[in-house]
This record gives sequence, structure tokens and C-alpha cells, in this order.
Amino acid sequence: MFSAKLRLKGTQAERTDRVETMIRELELENCADTLVGSTLEKGISGGEKRRTSLGIELLTDPPVIYLDEPTSGLDSHTAKKIIQLMQVQAK
Repeated sequence: MFSAKLRLKGTQAERTDRVETMIRELELENCADTLVGSTLEKGISGGEKRRTSLGIELLTDPPVIYLDEPTSGLDSHTAKKIIQLMQVQAK
């Protein structure tokens, strides 16, 4: 929501809807209210961090997005979901 408030126009309800849709598409419902964390404080997993950073960038429907190994470190199910999401976003 922080990124959405900074980067998206529209009403609060529209931003909330966009963020919740992205959370569902990236299967991040279980950690939606968890701190990301740091080296000193435990937070979400590495795969969840990768999907979160991807979601932040996809919020604005960018015309172009460059990805460097977006599925590295992800399990096969999650990697497939990311690729499918990228295919939908590309259309």
C-alpha cells in the first residue's frame, strides 16, 4: 500500500483494490501483513521478497519491465505462476 499511495492516482478504494488483486495474483495472502524484515530482523522469506518486489513494480502497469532472473530461487509452482503472470501482463 505504501508504494501504491506514492505511485498510483485514483481513490483510496481503487488503490486498495489494485494492491489486493496483486497480492492474490502473486499468492502473497499469507504474508500480506508481515514486515519484510532485514538482516537483523526476521521477516518474509526470500521468495516472498522476490514476489513482493515484482508486485510493487507491476502495480503501475509499466509499458516495459526488465527482469533479471525473476524466478531464480523460487520453487517450480511459484516460478510457473510468475511466468504466467508475466504473460498476462505482456498482453
